Amino acid sequence: MTLLSCQRRWRRLSLCLTVSVAVVAAGSSMPAWSASGDKALKDVRGVVNKLQARYQKTKDLKADFTQSTRIEGFATPLSSSGRVYIKKPGKLRWDYRDPTVEQIYVIKNQVRMYVPEHKQVLLGELTTMTASRAPLRLLQGIADLEEEFTIRPTNGSRRGAGGLPLVTLLPKPTQHESVQSMNKIVIEVQPNTYFLKTVSIHEVSGNISTFEFTNIKHDTGLQDDVFSFKVPPGVEVVLEALRKHDGA
Repeated sequence: MTLLSCQRRWRRLSLCLTVSVAVVAAGSSMPAWSASGDKALKDVRGVVNKLQARYQKTKDLKADFTQSTRIEGFATPLSSSGRVYIKKPGKLRWDYRDPTVEQIYVIKNQVRMYVPEHKQVLLGELTTMTASRAPLRLLQGIADLEEEFTIRPTNGSRRGAGGLPLVTLLPKPTQHESVQSMNKIVIEVQPNTYFLKTVSIHEVSGNISTFEFTNIKHDTGLQDDVFSFKVPPGVEVVLEALRKHDGA
């Protein structure tokens, strides 16, 4: 795996958590809403409010995830799976387990991505990546999604689990370049709990990455050592990887 492909995978993951709640209509301009459209917008804003309230109350969380990435021009999607861990304040860990092992650690502003197959650890910071700071802000309970994204109902007023409406987040023109590479983000929440169920990231290129979260456990008392990482002997450390390649 190249350094650039590692960086792009991280960016998709960070956007997943950043938006954690979205379904989008393509294009920068949106049609005027009818009375029924106004009700649909009110409904999706209600879902966003409950989603944010859920993460405000959550101290820690772990869940299994599956990822399916459909690449423009390829018939067969790429599939992977693993586990994600979150703990306030500012601790995040993504473990890819299949088909290859990769680990991403975030503690506040510091990022480490370990790729055992290539004996590399990529080190970087979130400071230069507006899009990447949002996931931690959401999970810390301080994100305002409506401030950073335009919230809209999904085309056709589509609904997900439990009949809850899907939510669309449109990147605002002022957002960072890494967000502007996204055409739309579609999210579905778990009924009753309002944790994330699925997140679909639609890129301008036509690629679509969909994450599904299952076996969600929250407030179990995750220990700090879950998020600690020491560079193994014989592993190359690549500094400032995210800063150098951001926006590539």
